[in-house]
Amino acid sequence: MPETSAILSGGNNVLAALAPELLPETYVFCSISEVSPVGERIGRAIAMFREEEGVTLVLKAEDAAEYGFDVSLRMVRIVLKVYSALNGVGLTAAVAELMAAHDIPCNVIAAFHHDHLFVPAHRGQQALELLQNLQASAAAD
Repeated sequence: MPETSAILSGGNNVLAALAPELLPETYVFCSISEVSPVGERIGRAIAMFREEEGVTLVLKAEDAAEYGFDVSLRMVRIVLKVYSALNGVGLTAAVAELMAAHDIPCNVIAAFHHDHLFVPAHRGQQALELLQNLQASAAAD
């Protein structure tokens, strides 16, 4: 685990203010080809990323199922409610290292205001508790 002091942004201890929140919905990462008509799918996606091989959509599991996507890898989203700076250093690394230490797959999407962690649905509560413990530990320092 990196030293908490390495995770600073503007003098605030980001780890001590994580405030992770586990949302109730499940999500699925889907891929469509560039030539595929996307239509309403993009409107329902909570995230989209264009890659050379196609477009990745993050959809609620029920929307993905409706569109015929494979929904076998259901993920839950944990929002780190702390306002993290886009140019901050170390937050993603600290979270990824924590999840890796517990063998929890974790996909992080850093948005403008918050970081969003996607973990397998059956590991969501465990991941949340780990993040809460990380926050408590950082706050005690």
